[in-house]
Amino acid sequence: MTSGSDGRSASSGNLLTDNPALYEARFPDAERLAARWTEDCLRRHGAGPRVLDMGCGTGRDAAALHRAGRTVTGADLSEAMLAHARTRHPGPEYVRADLHGFDLGTFDAVVCLDSSLLYCHTNDQLDGFLTSCRKALAPGGLLVAEMRNGAYFLGRTDLLDRPAVNEFTWQGTAHRSTTTLTVDRTAQLLRRTRVWTTDDGSPPVTQHSAWRLLFPQELRHLLAAHGFEVLELHDGPGPRTEPPWTEGEVPGRRTDADRLHLVARTLTH
Repeated sequence: MTSGSDGRSASSGNLLTDNPALYEARFPDAERLAARWTEDCLRRHGAGPRVLDMGCGTGRDAAALHRAGRTVTGADLSEAMLAHARTRHPGPEYVRADLHGFDLGTFDAVVCLDSSLLYCHTNDQLDGFLTSCRKALAPGGLLVAEMRNGAYFLGRTDLLDRPAVNEFTWQGTAHRSTTTLTVDRTAQLLRRTRVWTTDDGSPPVTQHSAWRLLFPQELRHLLAAHGFEVLELHDGPGPRTEPPWTEGEVPGRRTDADRLHLVARTLTH
């Protein structure tokens, strides 16, 4: 997955969410880099075995964490994604849940990868997510998240200047996606328009989605207000940075590039 999922928390009306195998073809991750990065964070900070993967999508990361020895629950709002995960990436328990508010039991870590957290568009939705995480985590439990960095768009337009085009073939049909990003400053959202075309004569499909633009200091404040201590907050290296994270690399200290990587611990006092 190179540039974020295409509505991992959406329940319907999204070409990739409704076609999980197409999603995996569009965002290949044969090395399971995101899961390996996550496992490294969990291991370095001594997390217990129980992990909730919130916004698990097709289940690839949840299954990789399961194979690493974790007891994993994968949660997503898309029934199509969950059905695919149960069939193609068995091991974890997969359940339907909304990241804006959930009650799924007690865990040693909550994992939220690939900008899934940023589908909390409003302050109330962010509060709902963090309140649910705080309740779900055992004392000293970890929140591990990876997402776009809102601060990157302060004065930068390189990701906004021109549409990004991706082409790939799936089941014998050539697919082409043209993605345009725009900043909605009033709502503090990064809005995405993606137009799909194929070579089989189907009409073009236009889809819209958005991420919340969260800034590092804003995120720190939100986490503190919900009873978390930030252990790491940095722009790289990570599973979707260039160059990507490799085994043994230590976290950076800057929050300037286009990704944010977060590890926070619940306060016990």
